[in-house]
Amino acid sequence: MTEDKRIEKAKLPAKYATVLHPFYKGKIEISLKAPVRDFSDFAIWYTPGVAQPCMEIHKDPSRVWEHTNRGNTIAIVSDGSRVLGLGNIGPEAAMPVMEGKSLLFKYLGGVDAFPLCIDTNDVEEIVRTVKILQPSLGGVNLEDIQTPQCFEVLDRLRKEMDIPVWHDDQQGTATVEVAGFINAAKLVGKKPGEMQITMIGAGAANLRIADILTQVGVKHKNIIMCDSKGVLSEERDDIDQIKNSNPEKYRACVKYSGVSRECTFETCTKASDVILGASRPVPGTITKDMIRKMADKPIVFAAANPEPEIWPWDAIEAGAYVIATGRSDFPNQINNSLGFPGIFRGALDVRATTITDAMCISAARELAKVAEDKGLTREYIIPNMEEWEVFPREAAAVGTQAIKDGIARVKRSHSELLEMAYDIIDRARKETGMKMGSGAIAKAPEGTRL
Repeated sequence: MTEDKRIEKAKLPAKYATVLHPFYKGKIEISLKAPVRDFSDFAIWYTPGVAQPCMEIHKDPSRVWEHTNRGNTIAIVSDGSRVLGLGNIGPEAAMPVMEGKSLLFKYLGGVDAFPLCIDTNDVEEIVRTVKILQPSLGGVNLEDIQTPQCFEVLDRLRKEMDIPVWHDDQQGTATVEVAGFINAAKLVGKKPGEMQITMIGAGAANLRIADILTQVGVKHKNIIMCDSKGVLSEERDDIDQIKNSNPEKYRACVKYSGVSRECTFETCTKASDVILGASRPVPGTITKDMIRKMADKPIVFAAANPEPEIWPWDAIEAGAYVIATGRSDFPNQINNSLGFPGIFRGALDVRATTITDAMCISAARELAKVAEDKGLTREYIIPNMEEWEVFPREAAAVGTQAIKDGIARVKRSHSELLEMAYDIIDRARKETGMKMGSGAIAKAPEGTRL
């Protein structure tokens, strides 16, 4: 296949999306889970019968988890300030992404997630808005909020709320990238503590990935991080500006300065074992020359969306041993969708008060193990979303870790959590299948299947 044909094929998802989104007018809707046997049931589900559960919750607020769907409901909150790799396109334009996220939450994790795109970029307003929604929610997924605001919003809400709040562009991306890294390292026969990592991009994703990598054995001194202006280090000309405007990025300049002082953007990949890209969705951001400078059996994760920093065929031509992207139409998809449905499933099933780093690492290790159990290859370092057993296994690992971390309100055994997750996720998948089979979900127009 010629390069032009490859690129044409890679653009098909966008082409079909412009047909199918207006055809269905969105991807989610509210669906009933209680029966309506006849109209007399309305007296049970609504007035006068509903007054009784209301009073029981009034007497004991914890009973809200038993009488309502709060325990399986999360909000996907975004201000639209950094959507995918598209930038600050606003809350309305962010809606298709958040609806898509809701679809994945339901189908892959059995989680009822609702998009809430809010018309403010102010940290205080975002924090207050999310906090006052807490009585209706079992958790919050923050999404596509620009740096450095996303760091403060996450930190504030995690401290000020007693339900799980996480930022998928930080914790979610880190979980899946680390899972892929663990297996890629095994495949090339290298130990994390001995590997040098070059990170292209210094936004929320890579800053968090670097932090989690150091918790699974990578040494701070072996991480090089670059932004659009060059390599991060304490010796940057703009270090004072970074310190004042982006404290998280400043900390990275300090933490990863060991090797950064010795290199420039042109030499940042020399002798590196891994490139982790989370930057601009522009092929060519990672170049063939950068890969040619790497150590033997180079590992390249080009995770920008909707297009990777380098096309996989170019990376392979330059010598990459393992290449991963964020796209489902190439092998080795490093995508948050492998993480957030199972992680939230596990957190909700033990009614966790937060999501810890240990929970994310447990999810990453379980993801890696699923792929390792099936046999690692250059084109299979991480499971794909079709392997739906991934999500119950991930949920059970996360719930078990939450109990160990002492932040679970409900304690269940690993086997109970696994069975519970299987049942909930299986129900969600069957419901979608039945709707498609009955015509309740309309058949898609011809010629729109990848």
